[in-house]
Amino acid sequence: MSDEHKKNDDLELRRYSEDERLRQIEENPDRRMTREEWEREESAARQAAHKKHEQVRHDREVQEEFDKKKKTTHRNWGKIFLWVGGGLLVLGIIFLIGYIPRHRTAKKAAAAAKEREQEEPEVEVIQVQRTHAPGELTVPGTISADTQAYIYARANGYLRKRYVDIGDHVVKGQLLALIDAPDLDQQVDQAREQLKQAEAQVAQQKAQLALNKVTWDRWRVLVNKGVFSRQDGDQREADYLAQQAVVASSERNAESYRANLRRVIALQSYERVTSPFDGVVTQRNSDIGALVGASGAASTAPMDSSQTPSGGSANVGSTNTSGMSGSGNQSATPNTGQAQGGPLFSISQTKILRILVSVPEGYAVALHPGMAARVFVQERPGKPIQGTVARTAASVDQNSRTMLAEVDVDNRDGSLYPGMYAVVTFVQTRGQAPLAVPGDAVIVRDDRTSIATVKDEKIKLVPVEIGRDYGPSIEILSGLQEGDWIVTTVTDSVREGVKVRPKKSQKQEQQAIGQGGEQTNKAPDAGPNQYGDQSIVNSTSESTNQQGKPGQSKGGKPQSTPGKKSGGAQ
Repeated sequence: MSDEHKKNDDLELRRYSEDERLRQIEENPDRRMTREEWEREESAARQAAHKKHEQVRHDREVQEEFDKKKKTTHRNWGKIFLWVGGGLLVLGIIFLIGYIPRHRTAKKAAAAAKEREQEEPEVEVIQVQRTHAPGELTVPGTISADTQAYIYARANGYLRKRYVDIGDHVVKGQLLALIDAPDLDQQVDQAREQLKQAEAQVAQQKAQLALNKVTWDRWRVLVNKGVFSRQDGDQREADYLAQQAVVASSERNAESYRANLRRVIALQSYERVTSPFDGVVTQRNSDIGALVGASGAASTAPMDSSQTPSGGSANVGSTNTSGMSGSGNQSATPNTGQAQGGPLFSISQTKILRILVSVPEGYAVALHPGMAARVFVQERPGKPIQGTVARTAASVDQNSRTMLAEVDVDNRDGSLYPGMYAVVTFVQTRGQAPLAVPGDAVIVRDDRTSIATVKDEKIKLVPVEIGRDYGPSIEILSGLQEGDWIVTTVTDSVREGVKVRPKKSQKQEQQAIGQGGEQTNKAPDAGPNQYGDQSIVNSTSESTNQQGKPGQSKGGKPQSTPGKKSGGAQ
């Protein structure tokens, strides 16, 4: 520190000492002091002034040190920016040195690729034609409800009242039964009282917290004035903070009791057994006064004999020798008095019924959602019911070599019942025959399915929607027209806009298409016990084949290959 600063500090110290002495005289003008008291007062004033000047001196030294470091930092940042700029300049030069030769090489490669693209590769082409329409398939099936639910008790107690019975139509949310569970009601009352006690405890702890806060505020003022020691003040502050933690713990405890009350109230609501959806009560397994329990689960639901655990038909592929329709495990009288741990009711939606059928492996690829079907039941001989394929498993069972399919039928008149045996005939539209192309002509690139067509000796990739797979050929649902020329030998050179030299394929592609569809859709010979009256389907297929082989053109004239402008082959 310089001598000038020291002199200034001494002058300020004397001035502050005189100011402090004058202030004391102004506060006590009538006070008479001895020389010793004046010396003590003067010494105290000097000490206070000295302490204050020491603080000012320290602040000035800190500011000087900060200014010195700031100047040093600015110089360092300038050097850093200089080095970084130089490094970036060097990197830019290195990048340009390596980029220019590579750019020239890539440009030459692109030019060579463009020259290769301009070459006209030779491709084999065929003309799109229609194949024959496949026949029909008849298989047995089992009628089941569109939705079925077993209603279990969620509360332990006794059945106090029952409002429905078998055959009753119910709506969603309708009260089915009441369960008397007095122990559960007592749990609700106990939970309410525990919550009240916890809330009272929270109020008590909050009152104590308010008291501790007031106490701490008072002690803080006294500690600042020097009446009490800092340690006593810290103790009062710790008491206040500890009480805050106690209040928070009490609130969490009350919230726990509140959640427990909600839980037991939810359990109490299970004393009211309601319907989950609109439907018909198909089973009633309890009477008033029966003991019911919440130990049941969906896995313990009684399995209908018409369905396997996988959801398939248990009697598909077998003869209906029982002579009765419906489930074999249901007796004429309802099973009552056995509801403990089991279902109270069974409710089914019967406005729309589904028929589970197992389709042979050879016909699995021909089925698709939306296909029409005719349903025959023993109760309505000669009166087919119209149905629609709703969904298929899209997987063949390795044991039975069949695919599970579901057919939906409208049952708003209530003429059909779940569990009935049915025979389903899948109908194929016999109007315009579908388009088919060889399987090798289908291109799948970038998650898009397309086919390369040739027009004016140029390739055009046309997006298509494929249907059934006949083996050597694939059905085309949309995207192509009859008579279009398509490429059968798809290579990497077949791209959009490439000019090619089309060549008619020497193979009999169209005959292979017709034979593939005929082999896939020919109905197997089987008796009525396995596939219903399959002889009708076989005779229909034979008569269709005798009228003319599919896949041949009516005029028998050879088709021309797409040429340049005149349409002649090159």
